Amino acid sequence: MVKIGTFDLDQKPAIVSVIGDDPAENAKAAKWLGANMLELRLDLLNFSDIDEAKKIIDRIKANTNLPCIATNRLLSDGGKWEGSEEERIAVLIDILPFVEAVDIELSTDAGQRNRVIEAATVAGVTVIVSSHDFYGTPSVKEMKGMLSSAHEAGGDIAKLAVMAQSKQDVLNVLQATADMEKPVCTIAMGEIGKHSRIVAPCYGSCLTYGAIAKAVAPGQIKIHELRSALEILF
Repeated sequence: MVKIGTFDLDQKPAIVSVIGDDPAENAKAAKWLGANMLELRLDLLNFSDIDEAKKIIDRIKANTNLPCIATNRLLSDGGKWEGSEEERIAVLIDILPFVEAVDIELSTDAGQRNRVIEAATVAGVTVIVSSHDFYGTPSVKEMKGMLSSAHEAGGDIAKLAVMAQSKQDVLNVLQATADMEKPVCTIAMGEIGKHSRIVAPCYGSCLTYGAIAKAVAPGQIKIHELRSALEILF
């Protein structure tokens, strides 16, 4: 059984909204539109220290009472973090008492990644270990290997987002998803892969990411549209 907060991902997939600028208002809008949880992009939030970050999270939770996933993305993974790697990891660890899950990249130095995972385990926080390919879609075998590596690294959930260049790429993502026995989140990014955000949960993806208004990732679907589709399927 895998949960993020009280949300049981074995029962149905969760719609996740990415929160960056204007966090309190956007979080409120995301809940109203149908999001089940929020990804807090620490690399996009404007805070000077952990106390200020905690205040932002407190306001978000007061407005929504939704589970929160902390993420602090590097430039190489589509993020905006420009500080040192030591600082990036420290921020993630310091924020753990205030969130329900943490997303750490598989590409992170193993020692630093383990620091986050060990701290999350102590804090009772769900761990997502993620990989991103913004240029293409690996083979089914390679994608299954990446997902397995994320689980082996300590992820409760293995997340993989790739850029689809063809319909076959999308089918390959769905095949890799269906073949995995442990919890995964898979996304075929781009316009060609747009429908994967709706259908991947049918093959075992436990999270799908939606937009409040403007998409923050290629091919992202609006939250209310995802909710309508998933209500039919689940």
